[in-house]
Amino acid sequence: MQVDSHAHVFDVARFPYASSPGYKPPPQEAGTVDQFLAVLDAHGFTHGVVVNPTTSYGTDNRCLLDALNRAQGRLKGIALVDPGVTDRELDDLGAAGVVGIRLNLVYHGLTPVSEAAHLRLLERLRERGWIVEVYTTADKLEFALPVLRDLGVTALVDHCGKPDPSMGLDQAGFRALVEFGRLGAGWVKLSGPFRFSQEPWPHLDADPFVEALIRAFTPKRIVWGSDWPFIQIDTRTDYGPIVQCLHRWVPDAEDRRQVLTMSPKQLFGFVDADG
Repeated sequence: MQVDSHAHVFDVARFPYASSPGYKPPPQEAGTVDQFLAVLDAHGFTHGVVVNPTTSYGTDNRCLLDALNRAQGRLKGIALVDPGVTDRELDDLGAAGVVGIRLNLVYHGLTPVSEAAHLRLLERLRERGWIVEVYTTADKLEFALPVLRDLGVTALVDHCGKPDPSMGLDQAGFRALVEFGRLGAGWVKLSGPFRFSQEPWPHLDADPFVEALIRAFTPKRIVWGSDWPFIQIDTRTDYGPIVQCLHRWVPDAEDRRQVLTMSPKQLFGFVDADG
């Protein structure tokens, strides 16, 4: 088993984008679940995690649920929900293969970790043992991470926390993320270097941040994701070059096995023929 722990799927022909404002990937950026599974097969990955995209589908999880159903156990899901989501709705999501929800602090600011209704939702997710996946820029982590730690949720930070490379390792938000890892308080996802790097591929300016995260979290609290199909970026990228970044960051084969197999099995609940 090898797991790509971060991707999005789009099937506009069957599931039109939400009418709300926000980015709607054009056809050349979108990718269906069948295309994603073909990409996994081509690169030796057996399983994946699909995250419902905020600006395209929002809290409409139908495309995500369809993908989980069509993948027949190869995929787990991270949904987007409103704070008033009912227990029955959460039950239905869980039965379909959803294992967590995503907080998008880039688009919604600190509201998901500060307002009462959202905090109550986080408490309900903690009781279910669900993952709270955090998409944010590093500057918001200094506030968000202590809240998530105090609530006791299973927190997973996307895209290395999106640090600003020009500000170095000592920027407050990234320091908070490193400390979060040292305390064993959550997980981090090595994904999307093109989301924060200020250099073209191979995104070498991301390396000091990745190295610091590996030291703090250790491979036992790290997963990796491609961020396929690479929407809303300025320069071309592809699956192979992103996998090469992982091999540069984690050169030891046993550490890579931990990041690609053992850690995602533990975090997302994957089960393969080997148990």
